[in-house]
Amino acid sequence: MKNQPRALPVAPVRLAGQNIVLREWDEADIPALIEMYDDPEIDRWTPVPSRFDEDAARAHLGQAREARAEGRRVQLAITADGGQPQGEVLIWWNDPDDRDIELAYGVGPRFRRRGLASAAVTVATGYALQHCGARRVLLRIEAGNAPSAAVARSAGFAPTTDELVAREAKGRRVLLRTWCHGNGEPAP
Repeated sequence: MKNQPRALPVAPVRLAGQNIVLREWDEADIPALIEMYDDPEIDRWTPVPSRFDEDAARAHLGQAREARAEGRRVQLAITADGGQPQGEVLIWWNDPDDRDIELAYGVGPRFRRRGLASAAVTVATGYALQHCGARRVLLRIEAGNAPSAAVARSAGFAPTTDELVAREAKGRRVLLRTWCHGNGEPAP
């Protein structure tokens, strides 16, 4: 029997914990989006296109709002206090098993090495498990992305025995290892 599709809760999401606040993006955040995504490391490890300018930021924000309205994905700014965005965490229903929620994250170059990604992943994981009915919370990390693997470990994730996941990103095929919160395997 196929799993019933789920949707993220409709109410605006604002999460606090781990000395951070995760909140939904708004138009005033466009300069922060540009600063964060127009970066060689973000370009290297994410599907977000580089050169990331104002048009790209507006398109990114528009796609985020569309996915949010459809209940498929929520993209939250990582902030210290609800103000200046320092990064982003994405929460979405996973295919092929819609009982799984996948997270992705990025932190702007000025804000790295402060534990923001680990804190954001920890807070988003709690939200996915407590409010979205997730069976598993997953991260997908490309081999060689040592900073993301360190974030995963710090936030309580472990590699699974799942097969590698192939995705297309910027015209190239990438293979991603699945990490799961907890022991790395589905809960019984």
